[in-house]
Amino acid sequence: MKRVIEHIRESKKTAFSFEILPPLKGNNIRRIYDIIDKLAEFEPKYINITSHHSEYVDRAGADGVVRKVNIRRRPGSVAIASAIQNRYGITAVPHIICKGFTKEETEYALIDLNFLGVRDLLLLRGDEKRLPDIADGSLYHDNATDLQQQVNAFNRGVALDGSSFEGIETPFSYGMACYPEKHEEAPSMDSDVYYAKKKVENGADYLVTQMFFDNSKYYAFVDRMRAEGVSAPIIPGVKPIVFMDQLTVLPRIFRSEIPEELAGELRRCKTDGEAKEVGIAWSIRQCRELIAHGVPSIHFYSFMATDSVRRIAEEIY
Repeated sequence: MKRVIEHIRESKKTAFSFEILPPLKGNNIRRIYDIIDKLAEFEPKYINITSHHSEYVDRAGADGVVRKVNIRRRPGSVAIASAIQNRYGITAVPHIICKGFTKEETEYALIDLNFLGVRDLLLLRGDEKRLPDIADGSLYHDNATDLQQQVNAFNRGVALDGSSFEGIETPFSYGMACYPEKHEEAPSMDSDVYYAKKKVENGADYLVTQMFFDNSKYYAFVDRMRAEGVSAPIIPGVKPIVFMDQLTVLPRIFRSEIPEELAGELRRCKTDGEAKEVGIAWSIRQCRELIAHGVPSIHFYSFMATDSVRRIAEEIY
Protein backbone atom coordinates (compact mmCIF):
# COMPACT_ATOMS: atom_id res chain seq x y z
CA MET A 1 0.00 0.00 0.00
CA LYS A 2 1.50 3.32 -1.07
CA ARG A 3 2.02 6.05 1.48
CA VAL A 4 0.19 9.36 1.22
CA ILE A 5 3.45 11.16 0.52
CA GLU A 6 4.18 8.72 -2.34
CA HIS A 7 0.73 9.30 -3.84
CA ILE A 8 1.24 13.05 -3.67
CA ARG A 9 4.68 12.97 -5.23
CA GLU A 10 3.86 10.44 -7.95
CA SER A 11 0.40 11.61 -9.02
CA LYS A 12 0.37 12.95 -12.59
CA LYS A 13 -2.48 15.31 -11.73
CA THR A 14 -3.75 17.03 -8.61
CA ALA A 15 -4.54 14.21 -6.20
CA PHE A 16 -8.04 13.80 -4.76
CA SER A 17 -8.75 12.84 -1.15
CA PHE A 18 -11.54 13.27 1.33
CA GLU A 19 -12.44 12.80 4.97
CA ILE A 20 -15.14 10.62 6.50
CA LEU A 21 -16.81 10.76 9.88
CA PRO A 22 -17.39 7.44 11.69
CA PRO A 23 -21.14 6.81 11.99
CA LEU A 24 -22.95 7.13 15.29
CA LYS A 25 -23.13 3.96 17.38
CA GLY A 26 -25.87 1.61 16.29
CA ASN A 27 -24.92 2.05 12.63
CA ASN A 28 -22.57 -0.25 10.76
CA ILE A 29 -19.76 0.02 8.24
CA ARG A 30 -22.26 0.17 5.36
CA ARG A 31 -22.68 3.88 6.05
CA ILE A 32 -18.97 4.37 5.36
CA TYR A 33 -19.05 2.22 2.23
CA ASP A 34 -21.99 4.20 0.83
CA ILE A 35 -19.97 7.42 1.06
CA ILE A 36 -16.87 5.89 -0.50
CA ASP A 37 -18.89 4.27 -3.28
CA LYS A 38 -20.20 7.71 -4.29
CA LEU A 39 -16.67 9.09 -4.66
CA ALA A 40 -14.58 6.05 -5.66
CA GLU A 41 -14.78 6.76 -9.42
CA PHE A 42 -12.63 9.87 -8.92
CA GLU A 43 -9.76 7.65 -7.75
CA PRO A 44 -9.13 9.04 -4.28
CA LYS A 45 -5.50 8.54 -3.39
CA TYR A 46 -6.27 8.35 0.32
CA ILE A 47 -9.19 8.63 2.72
CA ASN A 48 -8.99 10.20 6.17
CA ILE A 49 -11.01 8.88 9.11
CA THR A 50 -11.73 11.31 11.93
CA SER A 51 -11.33 10.32 15.59
CA HIS A 52 -13.68 11.42 18.35
CA HIS A 53 -13.16 11.20 22.09
CA SER A 54 -15.94 10.12 24.40
CA GLU A 55 -18.06 12.82 26.01
CA TYR A 56 -19.24 13.40 29.56
CA VAL A 57 -22.94 14.17 29.86
CA ASP A 58 -25.18 14.77 32.87
CA ARG A 59 -27.60 11.91 33.50
CA ALA A 60 -30.10 11.43 36.32
CA GLY A 61 -29.84 8.03 37.97
CA ALA A 62 -32.65 5.93 39.43
CA ASP A 63 -32.04 7.68 42.76
CA GLY A 64 -32.63 11.06 41.13
CA VAL A 65 -29.01 12.15 41.53
CA VAL A 66 -27.46 13.73 38.44
CA ARG A 67 -24.05 12.32 37.64
CA LYS A 68 -21.57 12.74 34.82
CA VAL A 69 -21.59 9.69 32.55
CA ASN A 70 -18.94 8.93 29.94
CA ILE A 71 -20.55 8.30 26.54
CA ARG A 72 -18.80 7.10 23.41
CA ARG A 73 -20.90 8.08 20.41
CA ARG A 74 -18.81 6.79 17.51
CA PRO A 75 -16.51 3.84 16.79
CA GLY A 76 -12.78 4.39 16.66
CA SER A 77 -10.85 4.96 13.46
CA VAL A 78 -8.56 1.89 13.73
CA ALA A 79 -11.08 -0.72 12.60
CA ILE A 80 -12.58 1.56 9.95
CA ALA A 81 -9.15 2.29 8.44
CA SER A 82 -8.38 -1.43 8.17
CA ALA A 83 -11.79 -2.16 6.63
CA ILE A 84 -11.30 0.56 3.98
CA GLN A 85 -7.88 -0.67 2.96
CA ASN A 86 -9.02 -4.30 2.75
CA ARG A 87 -12.19 -3.55 0.78
CA TYR A 88 -11.03 -0.81 -1.59
CA GLY A 89 -7.24 -1.02 -1.65
CA ILE A 90 -7.16 2.72 -0.93
CA THR A 91 -4.67 4.15 1.58
CA ALA A 92 -6.54 4.91 4.80
CA VAL A 93 -5.40 7.67 7.16
CA PRO A 94 -6.83 7.47 10.68
CA HIS A 95 -6.64 10.62 12.77
CA ILE A 96 -4.66 10.24 15.99
CA ILE A 97 -5.51 12.98 18.46
CA CYS A 98 -4.27 14.19 21.84
CA LYS A 99 -7.44 15.38 23.50
CA GLY A 100 -9.57 12.70 25.11
CA PHE A 101 -7.02 9.94 24.48
CA THR A 102 -4.29 9.00 26.94
CA LYS A 103 -0.73 8.31 25.87
CA GLU A 104 -1.37 4.65 26.70
CA GLU A 105 -4.48 4.54 24.51
CA THR A 106 -2.44 6.09 21.71
CA GLU A 107 0.18 3.35 22.04
CA TYR A 108 -2.52 0.67 21.88
CA ALA A 109 -3.87 2.29 18.70
CA LEU A 110 -0.38 2.35 17.15
CA ILE A 111 0.13 -1.33 18.03
CA ASP A 112 -3.19 -2.29 16.42
CA LEU A 113 -2.62 -0.16 13.31
CA ASN A 114 0.86 -1.60 12.84
CA PHE A 115 -0.55 -5.12 13.17
CA LEU A 116 -3.31 -4.38 10.63
CA GLY A 117 -0.97 -2.86 8.06
CA VAL A 118 -2.28 0.71 8.30
CA ARG A 119 0.87 2.81 7.94
CA ASP A 120 -0.38 6.38 7.48
CA LEU A 121 -1.62 8.76 10.17
CA LEU A 122 -2.76 12.33 10.58
CA LEU A 123 -1.61 13.70 13.94
CA LEU A 124 -3.81 16.37 15.50
CA ARG A 125 -4.38 18.02 18.84
CA GLY A 126 -8.13 17.52 18.71
CA ASP A 127 -11.05 19.34 20.25
CA GLU A 128 -10.84 20.33 23.91
CA LYS A 129 -14.54 21.09 24.11
CA ARG A 130 -16.71 18.76 26.20
CA LEU A 131 -13.69 17.28 27.94
CA PRO A 132 -13.90 16.82 31.72
CA ASP A 133 -11.40 18.26 34.14
CA ILE A 134 -8.46 15.87 34.19
CA ALA A 135 -6.82 15.30 37.55
CA ASP A 136 -3.61 13.90 36.12
CA GLY A 137 -2.70 15.91 33.05
CA SER A 138 0.48 13.87 32.58
CA LEU A 139 -1.64 11.06 31.12
CA TYR A 140 -2.37 13.16 28.03
CA HIS A 141 -0.39 15.04 25.42
CA ASP A 142 -0.94 18.78 25.41
CA ASN A 143 -0.12 19.41 21.77
CA ALA A 144 0.21 17.59 18.46
CA THR A 145 3.98 18.12 18.56
CA ASP A 146 4.08 16.11 21.81
CA LEU A 147 2.05 13.36 20.15
CA GLN A 148 4.47 13.50 17.26
CA GLN A 149 7.35 12.59 19.58
CA GLN A 150 5.49 9.50 20.81
CA VAL A 151 4.91 8.32 17.24
CA ASN A 152 8.57 8.99 16.37
CA ALA A 153 9.67 6.92 19.37
CA PHE A 154 7.31 4.10 18.37
CA ASN A 155 8.81 4.17 14.87
CA ARG A 156 12.23 3.67 16.48
CA GLY A 157 10.92 0.68 18.44
CA VAL A 158 10.69 2.48 21.78
CA ALA A 159 7.54 1.91 23.84
CA LEU A 160 5.86 4.45 26.08
CA ASP A 161 7.56 2.96 29.15
CA GLY A 162 10.98 3.30 27.52
CA SER A 163 11.40 -0.39 26.74
CA SER A 164 12.48 -1.56 23.31
CA PHE A 165 10.56 -3.81 20.96
CA GLU A 166 11.07 -5.23 17.48
CA GLY A 167 8.83 -5.74 14.48
CA ILE A 168 8.27 -2.26 13.04
CA GLU A 169 9.15 -3.26 9.49
CA THR A 170 7.46 -0.19 8.03
CA PRO A 171 7.42 2.87 10.31
CA PHE A 172 4.38 5.12 10.31
CA SER A 173 4.30 8.00 7.87
CA TYR A 174 2.21 10.96 8.93
CA GLY A 175 0.93 14.39 8.10
CA MET A 176 -0.04 17.20 10.46
CA ALA A 177 -2.26 20.27 10.41
CA CYS A 178 -1.45 23.88 9.56
CA TYR A 179 -3.46 27.09 9.65
CA PRO A 180 -3.28 29.63 6.80
CA GLU A 181 -5.45 32.03 8.81
CA LYS A 182 -3.81 31.46 12.22
CA HIS A 183 -4.86 28.97 14.85
CA GLU A 184 -7.29 30.50 17.33
CA GLU A 185 -4.80 30.09 20.19
CA ALA A 186 -1.71 31.26 18.32
CA PRO A 187 -0.47 34.73 19.30
CA SER A 188 0.50 35.55 15.70
CA MET A 189 1.01 34.13 12.23
CA ASP A 190 4.73 34.12 12.96
CA SER A 191 4.02 31.65 15.76
CA ASP A 192 1.89 29.48 13.49
CA VAL A 193 4.61 29.41 10.83
CA TYR A 194 7.23 28.55 13.46
CA TYR A 195 5.32 25.53 14.76
CA ALA A 196 4.31 24.35 11.28
CA LYS A 197 7.99 24.38 10.35
CA LYS A 198 8.87 22.44 13.52
CA LYS A 199 6.32 19.76 12.64
CA VAL A 200 8.07 19.15 9.33
CA GLU A 201 11.55 19.32 10.84
CA ASN A 202 10.51 16.69 13.40
CA GLY A 203 9.16 14.23 10.87
CA ALA A 204 5.84 15.25 9.28
CA ASP A 205 5.89 14.26 5.60
CA TYR A 206 3.29 16.84 4.63
CA LEU A 207 0.89 19.41 6.08
CA VAL A 208 -2.82 19.74 5.42
CA THR A 209 -4.56 23.05 6.00
CA GLN A 210 -7.59 23.94 8.01
CA MET A 211 -10.47 24.79 5.67
CA PHE A 212 -10.26 28.16 3.95
CA PHE A 213 -12.41 29.98 1.41
CA ASP A 214 -9.97 32.61 0.18
CA ASN A 215 -7.17 31.10 -1.90
CA SER A 216 -4.96 34.14 -1.38
CA LYS A 217 -4.66 33.16 2.31
CA TYR A 218 -3.34 29.75 1.27
CA TYR A 219 -0.90 31.16 -1.27
CA ALA A 220 0.47 33.64 1.27
CA PHE A 221 0.93 30.91 3.87
CA VAL A 222 2.74 28.62 1.43
CA ASP A 223 5.01 31.48 0.39
CA ARG A 224 5.87 32.10 4.06
CA MET A 225 6.68 28.43 4.59
CA ARG A 226 8.83 28.24 1.48
CA ALA A 227 10.69 31.37 2.58
CA GLU A 228 11.43 29.49 5.82
CA GLY A 229 12.94 26.64 3.82
CA VAL A 230 10.04 24.22 4.19
CA SER A 231 9.68 22.14 1.02
CA ALA A 232 7.13 19.55 2.25
CA PRO A 233 3.78 19.46 0.40
CA ILE A 234 1.13 21.74 1.90
CA ILE A 235 -2.26 20.29 0.99
CA PRO A 236 -5.20 22.72 0.75
CA GLY A 237 -8.32 21.67 2.67
CA VAL A 238 -11.61 22.61 0.99
CA LYS A 239 -15.04 22.60 2.64
CA PRO A 240 -18.16 22.98 0.45
CA ILE A 241 -20.78 25.07 2.23
CA VAL A 242 -24.15 23.29 2.35
CA PHE A 243 -26.22 25.22 4.90
CA MET A 244 -27.14 28.89 5.21
CA ASP A 245 -26.06 29.11 8.84
CA GLN A 246 -22.51 28.06 7.95
CA LEU A 247 -21.96 31.68 6.96
CA THR A 248 -21.62 32.42 10.68
CA VAL A 249 -20.95 28.95 12.14
CA LEU A 250 -17.77 28.12 10.21
CA PRO A 251 -15.94 31.39 10.95
CA ARG A 252 -16.86 31.07 14.63
CA ILE A 253 -15.76 27.44 15.03
CA PHE A 254 -12.86 27.20 12.58
CA ARG A 255 -11.74 30.85 12.37
CA SER A 256 -11.99 30.68 8.59
CA GLU A 257 -12.79 34.01 7.00
CA ILE A 258 -15.52 33.96 4.36
CA PRO A 259 -14.82 36.44 1.53
CA GLU A 260 -17.46 39.14 1.12
CA GLU A 261 -18.31 37.94 -2.40
CA LEU A 262 -19.23 34.49 -1.05
CA ALA A 263 -20.88 35.94 2.06
CA GLY A 264 -23.06 38.20 -0.09
CA GLU A 265 -24.25 35.28 -2.20
CA LEU A 266 -25.06 33.25 0.92
CA ARG A 267 -26.99 36.14 2.50
CA ARG A 268 -29.24 36.21 -0.55
CA CYS A 269 -30.12 32.52 -0.16
CA LYS A 270 -33.62 31.71 1.07
CA THR A 271 -33.11 27.96 1.58
CA ASP A 272 -30.34 25.52 2.43
CA GLY A 273 -30.75 24.13 -1.09
CA GLU A 274 -29.80 27.49 -2.54
CA ALA A 275 -26.86 27.75 -0.13
CA LYS A 276 -25.68 24.31 -1.23
CA GLU A 277 -25.63 25.43 -4.88
CA VAL A 278 -23.66 28.54 -3.95
CA GLY A 279 -21.21 26.37 -2.00
CA ILE A 280 -20.70 24.00 -4.92
CA ALA A 281 -20.11 26.82 -7.39
CA TRP A 282 -17.64 28.53 -5.06
CA SER A 283 -15.70 25.32 -4.37
CA ILE A 284 -15.47 24.50 -8.10
CA ARG A 285 -14.05 27.96 -8.75
CA GLN A 286 -11.73 27.68 -5.75
CA CYS A 287 -10.44 24.24 -6.80
CA ARG A 288 -9.89 25.23 -10.41
CA GLU A 289 -7.75 28.15 -9.25
CA LEU A 290 -5.81 25.89 -6.89
CA ILE A 291 -5.17 23.33 -9.62
CA ALA A 292 -4.04 26.08 -12.01
CA HIS A 293 -1.70 27.23 -9.26
CA GLY A 294 -0.14 23.74 -9.23
CA VAL A 295 -1.22 22.34 -5.86
CA PRO A 296 -0.20 18.68 -5.51
CA SER A 297 -3.46 17.55 -3.94
CA ILE A 298 -6.84 18.82 -2.70
CA HIS A 299 -8.35 17.40 0.47
CA PHE A 300 -12.12 17.72 0.91
CA TYR A 301 -13.81 18.08 4.28
CA SER A 302 -16.86 16.14 3.19
CA PHE A 303 -18.89 15.86 6.41
CA MET A 304 -22.54 16.50 5.45
CA ALA A 305 -21.30 17.37 1.95
CA THR A 306 -20.70 14.08 0.12
CA ASP A 307 -23.10 14.95 -2.71
CA SER A 308 -21.48 18.37 -3.08
CA VAL A 309 -17.99 16.86 -3.20
CA ARG A 310 -19.16 14.47 -5.91
CA ARG A 311 -20.52 17.29 -8.06
CA ILE A 312 -17.32 19.31 -7.55
CA ALA A 313 -15.17 16.30 -8.45
CA GLU A 314 -17.21 15.75 -11.62
CA GLU A 315 -16.18 19.23 -12.75
CA ILE A 316 -12.51 19.24 -11.82
CA TYR A 317 -11.30 15.61 -12.05
